[in-house]
Amino acid sequence: MAYLTDLKRAVGMGSAREGTEHHWAMTKSSVALLILTPLFVFTFGPMLGEPHDAVVAYFSRPFPAIVAALTLAVGFMHFKSGVQVLIEDYVHGLARKIAIILMICLSYGAAATALFAIAKIAL
Repeated sequence: MAYLTDLKRAVGMGSAREGTEHHWAMTKSSVALLILTPLFVFTFGPMLGEPHDAVVAYFSRPFPAIVAALTLAVGFMHFKSGVQVLIEDYVHGLARKIAIILMICLSYGAAATALFAIAKIAL
């Protein structure tokens, strides 16, 4: 029989003081994606099935390149934050730290690769 009060059981299980900041960051990136995703679909969609030269010429223009770059950058950062919360909630111990580090590296690596590809086409 444990003689712990409710307060003693709750110590160490409380707020990390990051929840509100994380919530607002996810909300802002969601709103940005809400605007950017249709723009991306309507700029990227017409190029499906076109020859390589036409696609490169199209994405050499500033507007399609900027929309694609913003969509991919915001999307990968939103992905990183969401998966980090998922891992924090469901994975414990050393596996949590390893999974978070791997997911952050994967997110930044994919975002950098995508932005490099768009910059290479646009420039």
